Amino acid sequence: MLFPSISFLYYFLPLTLILYFAVPRRAKNVLLLLMSLVFYAWSEQLGVLLFAGAIVLAWAAALGMERCRGRGAKKSILLICLCLQLAMLGYFKYADFFISGLNSLGFDIGLLRVALPIGISFYTFQLMSYVIDVYRGDVRAQSSLIDLGAYVSFFPQLIAGPIVRYSVMEERLKNRGHSLDAAAEGARRFIIGLAKKVLIANSFGELTAAYRAAGENTVLFAWLYAVGFMLQIYFDFSAYSDMAIGLAKIFGFELPENFDYPYISKSITEFWRRWHISLGSWFRDYVYIPLGGSRRGKGRQIFNLLVVWALTGLWHGAAWNFVLWGLLYALLLIAEKLWLLKRLEKRPLAAHIYVLFAVMLGFVLFNADSAASALGDAAALFAFGRLPLINTESLYFLRSYALTFIVGVLLSTPYPARLLSRLREKKAFSALEPLLLTAVFILVTAYLIDGSFNPFLYFRF
Repeated sequence: MLFPSISFLYYFLPLTLILYFAVPRRAKNVLLLLMSLVFYAWSEQLGVLLFAGAIVLAWAAALGMERCRGRGAKKSILLICLCLQLAMLGYFKYADFFISGLNSLGFDIGLLRVALPIGISFYTFQLMSYVIDVYRGDVRAQSSLIDLGAYVSFFPQLIAGPIVRYSVMEERLKNRGHSLDAAAEGARRFIIGLAKKVLIANSFGELTAAYRAAGENTVLFAWLYAVGFMLQIYFDFSAYSDMAIGLAKIFGFELPENFDYPYISKSITEFWRRWHISLGSWFRDYVYIPLGGSRRGKGRQIFNLLVVWALTGLWHGAAWNFVLWGLLYALLLIAEKLWLLKRLEKRPLAAHIYVLFAVMLGFVLFNADSAASALGDAAALFAFGRLPLINTESLYFLRSYALTFIVGVLLSTPYPARLLSRLREKKAFSALEPLLLTAVFILVTAYLIDGSFNPFLYFRF
């Protein structure tokens, strides 16, 4: 089930809210768990059984570790649990990738072609962080399977994050407050995210789809595609995070921010502090630092960065272009740490252009069907292969999407949000804002009824 869908907006969400605020406090987590499982089962009838099994495994493992006195026994339980979790992820997401690799070496193994359960990468990482934190003693094991299930399956962030640590929600699972002000703020954030997704991300999605379907490409069209996809994936994913954070606030939870205007960055290091923050912090805390981080010399730090970013690429998809995408960022980060960062600090404008160009090329690689396809897309940007500069079709798309690009670029900076914040301080705007949000919601509904292009890019991860 998608957030920007009639079934969610007009059936599932209203029903869930009515039931949630009607049941007594002690039953709210039960209600959240049940409705979250319904939400997941809407698209994953069989996958919900795998999901429920993963929750039970983590619950039992955490309790087992807490009751063990010997460190060796605790470590054995942790390793068994992590291996089972990674085995489930590996089977469903990476089995055919590794089989294809073996077949390229001369083997003849049939592909499994198993369907990838929606959101498995996100909830697996949440469960792994939970059992690791229990092992480290950072959190206490949750004795209630209901409460742990409500945390992991919480439908606002179940499918595409943010990846939320148990420590963030632990206290609010037991005791959380609700208020009209928090609900209003949550609804505002949700509607803004909904509009970003339907009105902006989907528009850029139609442009990138048109590029793929074009009979004859040009240099201009290649640039429109590259910049358009760069904006599409930002508005698509940040919109989902906005909606998740807004919905969570209505239910009394505070989820961490996942994006902080990454396209204003002046280094790749800064970019990854602003983009998909929850994933970056996960790999930092559970992979990079345990490997030694930067504490064991430059050589080990470089190795650790290569490992982390190869895994980051592989997390996004079982294909070599994702691995290469991760390694590209590893090389850029290594270069910045060794010598480039100090030079970038002296030239902010050049640094900003460098980041935008590197990120754009990275997303060309990210969105390609293969490494060869990515090379072709990148070559088109620089007129390799004797591509024409422009044609009638590319000029048509330039004119048609000029306003969308202007709006997208402006909204990818913090300036519109700052202006909106100042307007909210004025009483006249405060009175008018609910009407404006209602109008936006009606407009989005009209687009959903009329349109057909409405995917979420990160659902496939």
